[in-house]
Amino acid sequence: MTATGTFGLSSEARNLHWLLGNLVEEVPGVVSVAVVSSDGLLLLSSDPERRVGPADGRPDGPRGSSADLATIVSGIASLTIGAARLMDGGEVKQTMVAMEQGSVFVTSISDGSLLGVHAAPDCDMSVIAYHMALFVGRAGHVLTPELRSELRKSMEGNDR
Repeated sequence: MTATGTFGLSSEARNLHWLLGNLVEEVPGVVSVAVVSSDGLLLLSSDPERRVGPADGRPDGPRGSSADLATIVSGIASLTIGAARLMDGGEVKQTMVAMEQGSVFVTSISDGSLLGVHAAPDCDMSVIAYHMALFVGRAGHVLTPELRSELRKSMEGNDR
């Protein structure tokens, strides 16, 4: 999970960390996960220092850190929201980018917050989408402004 763990966080924040950990550890093909605020700030992520490789068969996460995934998620969301507005397409529910060496999924959580998943190239996309929907269903109602502020502060503490 995070570099410093969940010590000192509220029960809601610890529950979100637990849900995120389950998503990363239990869903085949998930490489890394980020929860991003509506203004593009990283709120919650899989371990930013976690660099997996051939030993466990999963590819490395995005270059750099989980902040890279947060930036990607924010940019993809901005682009697709703009496209939906231009096309009168309504609200964007989920975006998926399939690449040669992996996939990125972006789903809205609540009031502009986003869940982003970087997945392995051989992942089952429907399984990833299903588990993302479960996460959103469980996390969306508790992601209040107060909790977002707490998560943001805990991520800032991890950067030091």
